[in-house]
Amino acid sequence: MWAPVVLPCIGGVPTAHTRNGSYAGVHNTQHDQDFFLGVPYAQPPVHDLRFRVPEPLNESWNGIRSATTYSPGCIGYGDDGLALDRTLMSEDCLYLNIVRPSGLQPHTRVPVAVWIHGGAYAEGASRDPRYNLSFIVGQSEAMGRPMVGVSLNYRLHGWGFLWGREMEEAGASNLGLRDQRLALTWLQENIAAFGGDPSQVTIWGESAGANSVGTHLVAYGGRDDGLFRAAIGESGAPTLYHPYQTVEDWQPYFDAIARAAQCHGNAGVLDCLRDVPTARLNTLFNGSLTQGAAFGPVIDGDFLVQSATTLLRKGAFVKVPFLHGANTDEGWTVAPKDVNTTDRFRSMVESWGLDAMTVQRLYELYLDPVGEPVVRRTETIFTDRNIHAPRRLANQIWSVNKIPSYGYHFDLGSAKWPSYHFCEIPFVMYNTIGLGYENIPGLPYTQDPMAEDRQRLSRLADLVSRMWISFVTTLDPNHFGDEPDVDWSAYRAEEPAVIMFDGNASVPAYMVPDTYRAEGIELFASLLDGPLGQ
Repeated sequence: MWAPVVLPCIGGVPTAHTRNGSYAGVHNTQHDQDFFLGVPYAQPPVHDLRFRVPEPLNESWNGIRSATTYSPGCIGYGDDGLALDRTLMSEDCLYLNIVRPSGLQPHTRVPVAVWIHGGAYAEGASRDPRYNLSFIVGQSEAMGRPMVGVSLNYRLHGWGFLWGREMEEAGASNLGLRDQRLALTWLQENIAAFGGDPSQVTIWGESAGANSVGTHLVAYGGRDDGLFRAAIGESGAPTLYHPYQTVEDWQPYFDAIARAAQCHGNAGVLDCLRDVPTARLNTLFNGSLTQGAAFGPVIDGDFLVQSATTLLRKGAFVKVPFLHGANTDEGWTVAPKDVNTTDRFRSMVESWGLDAMTVQRLYELYLDPVGEPVVRRTETIFTDRNIHAPRRLANQIWSVNKIPSYGYHFDLGSAKWPSYHFCEIPFVMYNTIGLGYENIPGLPYTQDPMAEDRQRLSRLADLVSRMWISFVTTLDPNHFGDEPDVDWSAYRAEEPAVIMFDGNASVPAYMVPDTYRAEGIELFASLLDGPLGQ
């Protein structure tokens, strides 16, 4: 009978025996870690399995298969080409990567952090060097709290989030999220073979990855399938900040794609689409036919039975500790820069489908304050609508349900660098050398010429990464080592406070009241049950 045991290195090659068969990884001497890269967790979603719920692996083998290189990423579209080689994308992409400390003994079981990348559900890949897990796994070893790091791919854009009547009838909803769910199931069955403890899994993501984490917390009406014991969300929340797309919303896009693929009107339109060559469908998805479509979770009555906000307010979520936060200037990245007059500001808010009274109140709360340009106020309202209101709501709900949650606010503390969406990633990952950012401007502590700035921000990275590791390994971010003036209190709705990570302070983190822009954020939170979140 198969039993999970950490196998020794064979001829210096790390090996692991999963339920399906054995894998040979690669030992990295620089980090003294073992990598198992490009490990499949599902059958390839190609040909007849395209646009279907992912299928578990159905084969076993003798001998040892190689797991030494990253798989291609799932096909996606966006600006991440700055960090990714776009030639390394494929429909056959449902693979994960495992990074573990070397020298784990047989029957060793250490906590596991599972990274789910962001990218608006339209782009990104686990092979992105900015998501290299060696730095944070190495940091865990240095702390004496070793953990295993896992990253995974999931289907993106139209490949993973196509929607419409035909998809609904086929039960082919939320495919990218179901991919993630199957990967978590695979880990429950197999991670022990790599030295990980399946009972100590933390799911962890940023942006769409954080919304993915939040959606797993409410999936199937908050059913606890025992796939994880904790969750981390960076700059994203269970709640979406825009309405879930209905079948009616999506149908024009689906029909346009089917028509262009010469499948429209076919009784077996999905079967027809499954036969369309990848290159042809790629061209259709990456063209004008999908402009305006929103890719992401949909309420399907199965995986997602109601909006996440409704489920949270009902207490229908997996009751696990949650580390959850946001950056100061989240809206700087996504807010339109041409909304620079009061008239344009009002028109923008009116376009969100709100009643006249709500539009007027938001106008008063976010535009009336003097001393800032309209563009800056536009960034602030996007910051609160998109990220800060959903984050605060989740922390409040965890507190009311007496489940530990830890809220944070991240700020580079720099007049030169806004604390934009994504800016915390290299700090959390402990990527102090800026791996993957070579062609991307805006990484302060590797590009700022001032040595004292690099030292100060590296200290912040050291603290943040250790607090994340502490949470993964102990469910409490406070077991992080030396920084005597820092204490991160669990969130209390009756006296709300979050930790401020401050890149410009002598003490790099300190508690602050979670009451900033209270009225505006509370208004947005109320709208998440209505026009912004249903």
